[in-house]
Amino acid sequence: MTQAPTAAAAARFLAQASLGASRAGIAQVQAQGYAGWIDAQLAAPRSGTRWDWLVSKGYNDLSHRNSQAGFDACAWRKLISAPDTLRQRVTLALSEICVVSIDGLVGGGWRSFSAAAYLDLLEDHAFGNYRTLLGAISTSPAMGQYLTFRGNVKQNPATGALPDENYARELMQLFTIGLLRLNDDGTPVMVDGAPRETYGLGDITGLARVFTGWDFDMAGQTATVPDFMRRPMIQIAKRHETGASTFLGSTVPAGLSGADALKSALDIIYAHANVAPFISRQLIQKLVTSNPSPAYVGRIAAVFNNDGRGVKGNLAAVIKALLLDPEARASTYIGPNYGKLREPMLRFIGWARAYNAGSSTDAWNIGNTSDASTRLGQSPLRSPSVFNFYRPGYVPPNSAVSKAGLVAPEFQLTNESSVVGYVNYMQRAVSKGVADVLPDYATLLPLAANGQALVDEINLVLAGGQLGSATVGLIRGAIDTMSAKTEAALYNRIYAALTMVLAAPEYLIQQ
Repeated sequence: MTQAPTAAAAARFLAQASLGASRAGIAQVQAQGYAGWIDAQLAAPRSGTRWDWLVSKGYNDLSHRNSQAGFDACAWRKLISAPDTLRQRVTLALSEICVVSIDGLVGGGWRSFSAAAYLDLLEDHAFGNYRTLLGAISTSPAMGQYLTFRGNVKQNPATGALPDENYARELMQLFTIGLLRLNDDGTPVMVDGAPRETYGLGDITGLARVFTGWDFDMAGQTATVPDFMRRPMIQIAKRHETGASTFLGSTVPAGLSGADALKSALDIIYAHANVAPFISRQLIQKLVTSNPSPAYVGRIAAVFNNDGRGVKGNLAAVIKALLLDPEARASTYIGPNYGKLREPMLRFIGWARAYNAGSSTDAWNIGNTSDASTRLGQSPLRSPSVFNFYRPGYVPPNSAVSKAGLVAPEFQLTNESSVVGYVNYMQRAVSKGVADVLPDYATLLPLAANGQALVDEINLVLAGGQLGSATVGLIRGAIDTMSAKTEAALYNRIYAALTMVLAAPEYLIQQ
């Protein structure tokens, strides 16, 4: 019989596999085991859509057509309260690989609905097939808006007009194959001591021809309601390039319809050997560790290429494999080169989930938390560019990370302003909540008079027990100087302990 995980091991697992641990979540992992918990999450029903919540709150009224009203609320609501936490974690990861940002959704209005529909689309496919996901995002109104191929027209020699190349370029560079040829383990293919590029300008130009003629499906409705924002885009035949399109050494034949040309093009890209290691490594980075070994990447890429039933791109199988891999689960891998900096959003969500933060009014007025000096420096679907909040290969300059030949992607979000802004924001959130979103510290109040017990509990739930004895001692020492004579004083001890744990280096680095 497999031994049940310890509470600390279960909390560490939940830091990778969910949006945050709680006492109830830890107990569930201990009861079900890692694989059982994953299977239950894979089988869990979806927890409603962001779109339907926006409609239920009246944001589909014409007065909101040209605003972003409601979007932040519907995004935070799912991240903090949805029970299908593995699905939400994978959806968030996919949103940072196949990037759309609400601020770039121009043309057509209804940006909140377009953005919500895109997150709902990613959630629909979070445990599905990556090739199917590529087809869905390639006809998504949000992606068509963001990467500017919605309304794209074929070449016109008379006017000099050429197809927009944005999506063709980013589809290859960011969503599928990357810039460099990769071995199955994610290491670069070297020829005469130099890496090989995966594509060139001619490949972008050739592929861009496929993404002509796509536009909103307005059949039977007008732009006064947002429904067209969740319909897949359709083809406007006269705008579509029907000639042959050549890229990556293959050709989409002439004379195909727009839909058939898209299918053919995506099949060509999907057959590329880079897709499995390129996407697998990024998923490992998002959930587990910034610097997975080539062997780890190779094992997960093998599952991506074949889930055991001959299927390529089965995301459910990929996610399960990467979370159960020895490099994710064995404590012997934990060390100075292991783990990842927790994204500011995940720190905030982890605190909120640990202490059952909720909105009694169902308004979820957290808002846009992008300001690094006063808030988190990061907010759902508000990346500053298609390259996400941070690059998967980012290396902090002149750092120990750089000297060690490692990457630290999330450190691209980190600077003097963001460090101070995060601590100040979390200090306020911990003590007062955020607008109508308030925590429940019922599990901590009975422990608050005992500094050691209080810090140990927070260390376990938030940090998986990974705060060192020196750090625990410093926090406990500070707590012990505080009064414990009244309920208000006990809450002040809770607020202080939480804030210090949330700022501790051993918490900030998820291992």
